[in-house]
Amino acid sequence: MKAAELRQKDVAGIEAEVKALQRAHFGLRMQKATQQLNNTTTLRSTRRDIARAKTILAEKRVGK
Repeated sequence: MKAAELRQKDVAGIEAEVKALQRAHFGLRMQKATQQLNNTTTLRSTRRDIARAKTILAEKRVGK
């Protein structure tokens, strides 16, 4: 998800997005552990999406 899309959401929306991304990342980690994950780059992209969302969430909470 792009940063511009996240900035348009409110705090509750971003929190929901973070939770959804964390659930997706957990599922991908389990697939990797059971040798079912074909494209391991999705782990990296979800991890970065989580970090991006958390950064924007922190900025909104501070009031930037």
